[in-house]
Amino acid sequence: MTKRFSALATLLLAAGPALAQGPTASAANDFAQWVNPLIGTDSKPSLSNGNTYPAICLPWGMNFWMPQTGKMGDGWAYQYAADKLRGFKQTHQPSPWMNDYGQFAIMPITGKKVFDQDARASWYSHKAEVAEPNYYRVYLADHDVTTEIAPTERAASFRFTFPKTDSAYVVIDALDKGSHVQVLPQQRRIVGYTTRNTTGVPKDFKNYFVLEFDHDFTSTTLYQDKAAAAAGTLDVTANHAGAIVGFKTRKGERVNAHVASSFISPEQAILNLGEIGKKDLETVRQEGRTAWNKALGRIDIEGGTDDQRRTFYSCLYRSLLFPRKLYELDASGKVMHYSPFNGQVLPGYMYTDTGFWDTFRALFPFLNLMYPEINTEIQQGLANDFKESGWLPEWGSPGLRNVMVGNNSASVVADAYLKGIRGQDMNVLWDALQHGANNAGPLDAVGRKGVQYYNKLGYVPYDVKINENAARTLEYAYDDFAIYQLAKSLGRPKKEINLYAQRSQNYRKLFDKESGLMRGKNQDGTFQKPFSPFKWGDAFTEGNSLHYTWSVFHDIQGLMDLMGGKQKFVATLDTVFALPPVFDDSYYGGTIHEIREMQIAGMGNYAHGNQPIQHMIYLYNYAGQPWKAQYWLREVMNRLYLPTSDGYCGDEDNGQTSAWYVFSALGFYPVCPAVNQYVLGAPLFPKATLHLPGGKDVVLNAPQNSATNRYVNQLTLNGQAYDKNYLEFETLKQGATLNFEMSATPNKTRGTSAEAAPYSFSKAKK
Repeated sequence: MTKRFSALATLLLAAGPALAQGPTASAANDFAQWVNPLIGTDSKPSLSNGNTYPAICLPWGMNFWMPQTGKMGDGWAYQYAADKLRGFKQTHQPSPWMNDYGQFAIMPITGKKVFDQDARASWYSHKAEVAEPNYYRVYLADHDVTTEIAPTERAASFRFTFPKTDSAYVVIDALDKGSHVQVLPQQRRIVGYTTRNTTGVPKDFKNYFVLEFDHDFTSTTLYQDKAAAAAGTLDVTANHAGAIVGFKTRKGERVNAHVASSFISPEQAILNLGEIGKKDLETVRQEGRTAWNKALGRIDIEGGTDDQRRTFYSCLYRSLLFPRKLYELDASGKVMHYSPFNGQVLPGYMYTDTGFWDTFRALFPFLNLMYPEINTEIQQGLANDFKESGWLPEWGSPGLRNVMVGNNSASVVADAYLKGIRGQDMNVLWDALQHGANNAGPLDAVGRKGVQYYNKLGYVPYDVKINENAARTLEYAYDDFAIYQLAKSLGRPKKEINLYAQRSQNYRKLFDKESGLMRGKNQDGTFQKPFSPFKWGDAFTEGNSLHYTWSVFHDIQGLMDLMGGKQKFVATLDTVFALPPVFDDSYYGGTIHEIREMQIAGMGNYAHGNQPIQHMIYLYNYAGQPWKAQYWLREVMNRLYLPTSDGYCGDEDNGQTSAWYVFSALGFYPVCPAVNQYVLGAPLFPKATLHLPGGKDVVLNAPQNSATNRYVNQLTLNGQAYDKNYLEFETLKQGATLNFEMSATPNKTRGTSAEAAPYSFSKAKK
């Protein structure tokens, strides 16, 4: 016992304050302490519990870092259930389905000099792993090495604690598909580039990297397509280039490396290394913690259980990752970017790695409310996207990608402007929206596929060999509403305003009175046959008619009228939960993971693990039954979100599913982006304070809130009784205090009047 204790003390002393102490931020203001980056990482292609990875980074940083369990090129690069790590990867991956680009890996090893990713892999344990937003540490058992990482936006500080050995090494793997590595021993530097990508880049695409060590190299070996190059070789360009540099270390000796990269040039990569300069890892770590606490601290939660706080701030962390910065700063501090569309280096902002089909719903409205300065840059970047590619990217990673449906850039642009975002070139963005709304793009997912039918018939037909046609129609109609709203705000000609107002009603053409649901329609005006409301895909996108029928964000009253009034509308909402999780997966030829996630959730046919239905619960407010929304929202938050490795109920999707939780835990949600309202739910915590960037606070008090008190009995806004089922953006931006009186039983008289219902196009003054 004495010898083991002595050995442990020696190790702790050797490891120093980084292992013995945590960050120095005071507990009260250390919001990052509640973040668990491992939430959602226990996932696989057949079942997603988030499909996330531990993103070690700064908010919206250009580069993320991650420990890598999967093989190079595998989208499932970190899986919680894996036993071994192959390296530490610089990543730009938005999701496993989109995969990565510009990635390379670093791995410390001891003993035999091995480059192969399987041979160098080491056993590790979550018991010897620390994952924080701005810091990562793990013990690599097979090599007896501890690795630590602390990032900046475009660089990172690495620290490797080695045992006593003359065979300590660091592997630099630039991956295959075309790469370059050069070792500069006199400068203790390694430079190179990787071209690894999964489309969405120009032909000349490269990510240039530089590593600088604080130790001399005792040996250097370069690798060319997995084979060691001739002795003395210091420069290799190959399909798969890499290097191993060696060190002689004492027990507990630390080898430090600073790493940076650039999409612009090798020189810019070295310039980006200046984000670290002469700082040690502890300083970089602490600065990163400060940056995260500043961002997370815009929302101050009080009360609730530890698990609820962990879930909330972990979801907030996920909401502040994407879209990521694709711009860099030149020597004079000027904002520049490498264009993923034409390969040129151009002035101005650019962001990437987001899919608007997912994120227009909650993530971008959340940025508009809480982080408008970030969306100001994003909107300027969108104007650059259009100028450089001729289109807005419905899914960008880093350039145009051919994924999902809809033209939801219209919502992203319109909601930003209508929520007061300025500084973007609205003439360019208006042209971009007009162009995207009236043309098919170079890819199916760019512009509007089927636009020739939609603009003529008012819908994309089921029988013209355009997949997911009903989903496209419903989303185009909403997108037209967003353009209509923007057109009014910009003072566009009446003819343009009326055109998009008319098109926003195209959802009506797909409503089938027989089933009371949305249904694919043929070119001749007849509905598709046969029809099953349980059939996933086909006319819809990753969902069925029960899910997509509610995608009339802008005119819920109009949908309610089509269904036959409030009673039938509510009955249909209730049915989604009451039904068993039956499904028809014949369109896919097998059960896709989104179906499986609905099936196992225990909430009937409600499929919260995917986006189309995530707003549905809030629709009870439109029919005067807000207490049902309050019940089901708490059920979803309690049952489908956990602070664990299996903590999501489907793909997290670049902040969307997390932003849903953040909004819902606060007590309101943007059902219809491009209007000035948030639909009320019920707060999860006894108190939350939103520190808006303009200096105003929104205080949400619910002191009686508890596991049983989930219903809103009464609500006051700035001291006045408030009976509406929505909040207005302008009210919140001016600062507001909301006092929720919570109860264990629903108040079935509050929020029941027609005036209490949120916005619907059918009811609004035109």
